[in-house]
Amino acid sequence: MNLTSAPQVRKLLADHGLRPKKRLGQNFLIDRNVLERIVAASGAREGVNVLEIGPGLGVLTKELADTGARVVCVEADKALIPILEDTLVGSAVEIINQDFLKVNLSEFIGKRGGGKWTVVGNLPYYITSPIITMLLDSKEIISSIVLMVQREVARRLQAAPGTDDYGSLSVFVQYHCEIESVMKVSKNVFYPVPDVDSEVVKLTMREKPAVAVCDEALFFRIVRAAFGKRRKTLLNALGSSAELGWDKEKAHLILAQAEIDENRRGETLSLDEFAALGTSAFQN
Repeated sequence: MNLTSAPQVRKLLADHGLRPKKRLGQNFLIDRNVLERIVAASGAREGVNVLEIGPGLGVLTKELADTGARVVCVEADKALIPILEDTLVGSAVEIINQDFLKVNLSEFIGKRGGGKWTVVGNLPYYITSPIITMLLDSKEIISSIVLMVQREVARRLQAAPGTDDYGSLSVFVQYHCEIESVMKVSKNVFYPVPDVDSEVVKLTMREKPAVAVCDEALFFRIVRAAFGKRRKTLLNALGSSAELGWDKEKAHLILAQAEIDENRRGETLSLDEFAALGTSAFQN
């Protein structure tokens, strides 16, 4: 069966009495060139462990398995499991029916012998941030992440300070990872056709974070507070954050010690400047 053919995908779903579920963001990739680029970016080959999130009908899963990599896929939609078992017959793939966000990742990987894993996935918009957060919280067991995300999300991940797309997710991901755009993907290579275009991005875990911080949890509380009231000055945003619990006097002191103008906005700060704020806060 050719899973890069929209008519065949449509027939396969119909044969199982199914239709793509919009609430689960089911848009199936039907372009061989994009598949090959994702597989190449993942570095899948014999001896590599690959964890795929949301395999759908298994079109990418089979390509990954054909490289000789060990592939485990986690699919939330129970109705797709019989299809996966058919399309992946003969492939050495472990199929798990579970909501990935409910997986205890360390335990899950530990049961499969541990080691470093490459993660691959085509993520619906509404779960992109929680899944990236979950993966980076387990970065010690992950070597790289190759994701198909909406173009808007890809811009946020790669955004520079001072741009509209720059936010707490940008800082979080850039702190932990090096980010590479693999390719831009037209919405017309999916069935059904979604409303927006996508982009494949590769996140490679840094050996050490992009900037040195004294207290990582405090660093990210400051980042969230700075972007929580994005249009406010840093003095007002940090001095009124319930998460930080600072008053304006303390915010003024910390900003002054970090040599950062209190009238700037959080969206203008680089990672180095956020780190300086974190150090100042740690010392006060």
